[in-house]
Amino acid sequence: MSLTGNKGEWSELYAFVKLLSTGKLYAADEKVNKNDNVYFPILKILRSEDREPAKEYIINPEDGSVEVHSHAIVAQTLSNETLVEMAMYLYDEIVAGNKSAFAINGSDQIMDNLACTKISASSTDKTDIRMQLHDIQTGYDSVYGFSIKSELGNAPTLLNASGATNFVFEVIGLTDAQMNEVNNINTKTKILDRIERICTYGAMKFKEVQNSKFSGNLMLIDTYMDNILAEMLLDYYQNNVRDCRTLVSRLEARNPMDYPRPGLYEYKFKNFLCAIALGMTPAKDWDGIDEANGGYVIVKEDGEVVAYHLYNRNAFETYLLNNTKFDSPSTTRHGFASIYKETDGKMYIKLNLQIRFT
Repeated sequence: MSLTGNKGEWSELYAFVKLLSTGKLYAADEKVNKNDNVYFPILKILRSEDREPAKEYIINPEDGSVEVHSHAIVAQTLSNETLVEMAMYLYDEIVAGNKSAFAINGSDQIMDNLACTKISASSTDKTDIRMQLHDIQTGYDSVYGFSIKSELGNAPTLLNASGATNFVFEVIGLTDAQMNEVNNINTKTKILDRIERICTYGAMKFKEVQNSKFSGNLMLIDTYMDNILAEMLLDYYQNNVRDCRTLVSRLEARNPMDYPRPGLYEYKFKNFLCAIALGMTPAKDWDGIDEANGGYVIVKEDGEVVAYHLYNRNAFETYLLNNTKFDSPSTTRHGFASIYKETDGKMYIKLNLQIRFT
């Protein structure tokens, strides 16, 4: 029976086959354009499934054929022509697929040819694909892990919403009756309307990040990273400004931290986006080490597969800033946007942080 997956999941298989067929990992500029003159030769791709040892897909530099090594034995040999055809077929089928999970006719044969049984490789971190690359400049061969993002399906999230991504604000100046009035607002734009009503009667002051692990992770990036995000979060929910670059520009103009020169908010927020993209998760202690130590592989709408290698971290950070936005998750699922009282008698409200690619 054929496996099913959404466009993002099928894109992982496509990227795997496409990279095997080209044998090169091309760099992208800040606008995700392929740079034909900047690339890393791919020596092999390593792929794990479940608890099995990783299979090695070794690319022959002479003719582009690929040997599949399993348990130190050559399990399959694929010609470059076969790989090119497989990649083209997968791309066409993914583009034609619907928005939910779907099967691709003939995918079982493709996967048999690749000696794999899963659409995407097993992953316990943010690494979706591991490749041994040759650095033309230094002559070194090193294995790097990359996260894969696809433009072929729905925009994926960069930071998933959870209880850990709630930011707690103190609500000042409201009576109990006004608190109840705010909580009873249930319009289509209830978060914006509730905050507007709160600010009519009183004010909101950032208190803390709800999850102590996320708070500590943010402190590792910057001592005041939680305050910076709280400012942007309130601006988003209060004024419906979604685009990350716009939110940073507005923060630079307000300068609530009284920084001595422009650009500091952008620099710190880029570091935060990069940390989320490559290793940090809100509910786990983070040591500052990138799990996806290679960078990002992007499957573009036209089928090109390009990468932001961390050798060019500046372009990667700019890409993240230019292509992300704040988003509103479910208020009931993540327990936010309603005023509540603590034992100290003070009123508080939680706002949730979720960041999605545009």
